[in-house]
Amino acid sequence: MFDSKIQVMRPFGPTISKVTIPEELIITLNEHIDKIILKENKIKELDHGNRLAGNVKQEFRIENEFMKSSGFLNFLAAASQKWIELTENKKISKFNVSSSWVVRQFQNEYNPVHYHGGHLSGVGYLKIPKNFGNTFQKSKRINYNGKLSLIHGNQMFNCNSTFTIEPKVGDFYFFPNYLMHIVYPFYDTNEERRSISFNATIDESIYNTYNLSES
Repeated sequence: MFDSKIQVMRPFGPTISKVTIPEELIITLNEHIDKIILKENKIKELDHGNRLAGNVKQEFRIENEFMKSSGFLNFLAAASQKWIELTENKKISKFNVSSSWVVRQFQNEYNPVHYHGGHLSGVGYLKIPKNFGNTFQKSKRINYNGKLSLIHGNQMFNCNSTFTIEPKVGDFYFFPNYLMHIVYPFYDTNEERRSISFNATIDESIYNTYNLSES
């Protein structure tokens, strides 16, 4: 049973779901990641950078067995189920994670505009620097350093095309795989911005909106 609070947003066309990662799961994930970081052979084995868009030094896969044993898989499945139920009024019967990975982002690194595979995607935050540095021009109204922007469509009257997220430890965002997004670089710190992401598929009859046989 999913008992965490869930917030569903519709800043533009697709909905975005925001949930809180249980504190014990954050600890479990960080401890596991910290152990992997210390093993050079393991980092090479799990390296995922060649399959991702990011211009960062270290991105690696999370193993399926650990996803199950840690409860992370159950967290993703339960939160996804609730999101789809609230937005589509349908219950998914299939939830298959095709990949899950960690991004260890440090100053000057970034993720360019890109989208994911599968049907559902998401990102959660496990470590965040105390600050992301200042803008070069002090008068700038918004500081995008270290933030995530989700992108959909074009900016028009009464219609936003971007939704910018300030990462906070414990926040996990779910969104459709096709939603373009970008992570901006940050500066003036040696601290790590650590995130964990996933791609998953669900029932094709729910995801495929062109299936006219479905009512």
